[in-house]
Amino acid sequence: MSKYWNKKINSAEPYQAGEQPKDGQRVIKLNTNENPYPPSPSCAAVLRDFDISELRLYPNTDAAMVCEAVAAVEGIKPSNVFVGNGSDEVLALCWQTFFEKKTETDKAVLAPAISYSFYPVYSSFYDVRIEKVPLKEGFAVDPEDYCGRENCGIAIANPNAPTSIAIGKDDIRRILEANPDSVVLIDEAYAAFAEGYESAATLIGEYKNLVVVRTLSKSYGLAGLRVGYAIADEELIEGLKRARDSFNSYPVDRLAQKIAAAAILDRDTFERNRKALIATRNRLTDELRGMGFTLPDSSANFVFAKPPEGISAETLYKNLKAKGILVRYFNKPVINEYLRISIGTDGETDEFLEAVREETGNGKDC
Repeated sequence: MSKYWNKKINSAEPYQAGEQPKDGQRVIKLNTNENPYPPSPSCAAVLRDFDISELRLYPNTDAAMVCEAVAAVEGIKPSNVFVGNGSDEVLALCWQTFFEKKTETDKAVLAPAISYSFYPVYSSFYDVRIEKVPLKEGFAVDPEDYCGRENCGIAIANPNAPTSIAIGKDDIRRILEANPDSVVLIDEAYAAFAEGYESAATLIGEYKNLVVVRTLSKSYGLAGLRVGYAIADEELIEGLKRARDSFNSYPVDRLAQKIAAAAILDRDTFERNRKALIATRNRLTDELRGMGFTLPDSSANFVFAKPPEGISAETLYKNLKAKGILVRYFNKPVINEYLRISIGTDGETDEFLEAVREETGNGKDC
């Protein structure tokens, strides 16, 4: 609390990011859903050839080269793409652009009760009501819960976080058709890791109320670059630009734009890393279930696992941390029985599994 802060900042409850290791500390970092594989070699080529004198000039406001790269890959127009400083900034601008303040409406944004914990933070900070919709058994999002219910917008992470579960394209279509006067935001931060998933972005041409948000942090291995984007009808994109230009007209720097475009266009590296991660995730899932863990089938680059009887999630989290292995523990009702474990390399996964066997008494010779 400070007498110099305004009322909003004094009352704010900021988002808590995953723990970052100290400089020089050797850890196996499985707590923030970063990609374990390096980004496209094309990114290194951009860095090597970049003319440093370019930095004296402002970047292109719309990150046109990134929009063009996304459009080429998705088969859409560049005018259907909006680029921001990470998907978190894009999401924040969506809250400011599409969802009414509580002083203007008595309606709320509908979002799953267990989901990305930034959603209630945005809602509080931008004075937007949020209605947390309970999940069904097994953490399932039921599309019917978002139909026939008054709202000023809908926000669904798909696959959901931290549960790792995805809903299908037909489910998203059902929600869109039931809410023609509301913007439906589908956050696809982890969608690249969902086997057989067909992106909601393929529905953009049919529904003017759909906005799909993605990040380069996960599937492209560029968490340190801070680039994200939205795909939507041109009317929604124009609204996001109006919000951006009322805050910061140059959110994505020149170097970041070139690296992002190069990464998006390198489909071979994208597919190779994506498939490698899925294979490791499936192996990790089988191993954990064999040790008595309970976890849903994951469509993300992490698993959401409940330890076997005899050890709590909190205790296992602390014991793994003491061994230099970081996983994510959420001290909140229901999910405090689970750990969110990011998918690492095969070597990191082996070390993690060995540490878990030691902590749970599930040695290979048992």
